[in-house]
Amino acid sequence: MQILQSIVQWVLNLGSNVFVPLIMFIIGMIAGLRFKKSFVAALTLGVAFSGMTLVVNYMQSIITPAGKAMSKAMHVSLTATDLGWTGVAAITWTSKVAFLFFPLLLIVNFIMLTLNWTKTLNVDMWNVWNKIFTYVLVYYMTGSMLAGFVVATIQIVFELKSGDMWQRHIQDLTGMPGVTVPHFITLFAVILNPLNKLLDYIPIFNKPFDAKHIQEKLGIWGRNDVMGFIIGVLLGFGAGYGLSKSLTLGVEAAAAMTLFPMISKLFMEALNPIATAMGNFMKRHFKNREVYIGVDWPILAGRSEFWVTLIILVPVELIFAMILPGNRILPFAGIINLSFGVAALLLTGANLLRMLVLGIITTPIFLYGGTYFAPMITRLAKTTHAVHVPAGTEISWSTFEGPDFRLFFGQAFAGKWWAIICAILWILGFMWLYRTVNRAPLPSKRYVQDKTSDTSANHEKAAVSTPTLIDDYKKLNLDDLDGQDFGSVSHQTFNKANAVKSVLDTDSQDYKKMNLNDLDGHDFNSKHR
Repeated sequence: MQILQSIVQWVLNLGSNVFVPLIMFIIGMIAGLRFKKSFVAALTLGVAFSGMTLVVNYMQSIITPAGKAMSKAMHVSLTATDLGWTGVAAITWTSKVAFLFFPLLLIVNFIMLTLNWTKTLNVDMWNVWNKIFTYVLVYYMTGSMLAGFVVATIQIVFELKSGDMWQRHIQDLTGMPGVTVPHFITLFAVILNPLNKLLDYIPIFNKPFDAKHIQEKLGIWGRNDVMGFIIGVLLGFGAGYGLSKSLTLGVEAAAAMTLFPMISKLFMEALNPIATAMGNFMKRHFKNREVYIGVDWPILAGRSEFWVTLIILVPVELIFAMILPGNRILPFAGIINLSFGVAALLLTGANLLRMLVLGIITTPIFLYGGTYFAPMITRLAKTTHAVHVPAGTEISWSTFEGPDFRLFFGQAFAGKWWAIICAILWILGFMWLYRTVNRAPLPSKRYVQDKTSDTSANHEKAAVSTPTLIDDYKKLNLDDLDGQDFGSVSHQTFNKANAVKSVLDTDSQDYKKMNLNDLDGHDFNSKHR
């Protein structure tokens, strides 16, 4: 046990920016990628993760103070301090049982791959912490360590299946083949799916509304940097900043929005060769089985729709924090709602309008989740002595990750009848989501507008009247050409222009009477005109 605990601590000291690329280097070598290519790919992946972490932290560092200033302007004062996911993760890692979840994840993944129950190989070991966190919460709800491990195992299974489910959509959104995101935050789509289905019945939500189409409609106003600047300036004014500080926030937001897609290209550059090598390896050794490499969500962070949505939702969160009865948490460190954004991006196919509406509707779920679990997170902090919590206060997470899953399954194992029903409904919801996502068109083809005009009608009419060989070419037999001479030595001069003219001048059905044997001996060489 002491050896295993030491290994886990060593991994934690490395950090995800080193540990995940190290695993990818090993996978590349096993898959037959040369040392040089494996090393460069792994190093590029480390650079991509480091760069994305820097920009995400930069975005949070400029938005969080604006959110705090806005909350003061709104006179919002609540008792639970928001630590965000980073603070909660740091506390979770200090749990005494944390080291047991690395082998748990590996064993479950290995069994499911062996039995062909999943195609996802999850190498995102850093996010083992959210399985540990689930265990702790369920243990506090039930008093049973076994129940905590069972629910954490169920979570791992659903994460791997979600990796299978999202893969083709992730490939379409990012251009990265063979890569997926088996992250817990994607499971919030179970709650979003019925709401997203309702939006199908409203025509405006069925039109293209991603960054590409926005830029086509708005010109420069749809550019990443311009949108970031405008949103940053407006947020600055909302926070009570002066003109100078608001302009500064606008430029900083524009910088982040510009850097996100640039860094996302590094993920593509790093992961493509490893994914290709792994695909070839599986075809050679496992009868053409497919395996997707599961990595962390930042590979999706290059989509500008993601960040535009989350920044616009900042004032929405603060307004809800102020008006929701019973809410005790003030959004601060977790004010950028990553727990919503990833699932919404994937489910809607980067439809910005849908993402905004879904975000507004579901924001109260996260705030109430943070309020409900605040006593448990506070208890964890006091038990592990990781964070000092002043008397009479609590700590929590305003954009709480997976509040639905953790509440339903935790209380179900505690024997609460309502939670058992909710857990069953959640599973059925996941099955519905799985079926929906697998059948859904790819994001790039999902919102296609009908284009009916006189011009298109004329093109269609012309296409029908023009003689083609679309159907009849299938009747040709290449054996009929046996012995025929199409070389440069001609037996008879053939005027191609007149031949084409004679065909076009005939009735549209006469071309079917033509026989390739009639061409025997004719010369199609370019020197004869």
